[in-house]
Amino acid sequence: QVQLVESGGKLVQAGGSLRLSCATSGRMFSIYVLAWYRQAPGKQRELVASISRSGGSTNYADSVKGRFTISRDNAKSTVYLQMNSLKPEDTAVYYCNALLGSQDYWGQGTQVTVSS
Repeated sequence: QVQLVESGGKLVQAGGSLRLSCATSGRMFSIYVLAWYRQAPGKQRELVASISRSGGSTNYADSVKGRFTISRDNAKSTVYLQMNSLKPEDTAVYYCNALLGSQDYWGQGTQVTVSS
C-alpha cells in the first residue's frame, strides 16, 4: 500500500511560480512511475506530467511544456512539480499518482488557484 500526500498548492498571481510536493509512504518508491494530474471545475482529470522510475524520462501535456518541470527524489520518496509562468487556466486541483502495473494510487489533491 502506498499513501500519497500532496502539498504546496495556494493562490498565486498570473506569471508567478509554485512548487508542488508529493510525499509518499510505503517501501520501494523507486519502482513506481509517478505523475501529476489536474482537474478543473467541470472538466475531466487530465495528465499534466509523468516521470519514469529512474527520473531519466519525462512527459508533459502540451499546455504546460516549457513552463512545468516534474522531478523525483527517490531517496526522499518525493515527487515534485515546479510550475512557472502560471496562467489562470492552470487553476485546478492537482493530484499525485503512483503507478505500477495494476497498482494505481492517488493523493487527496492540492488546490492551485491562479488569479489574473
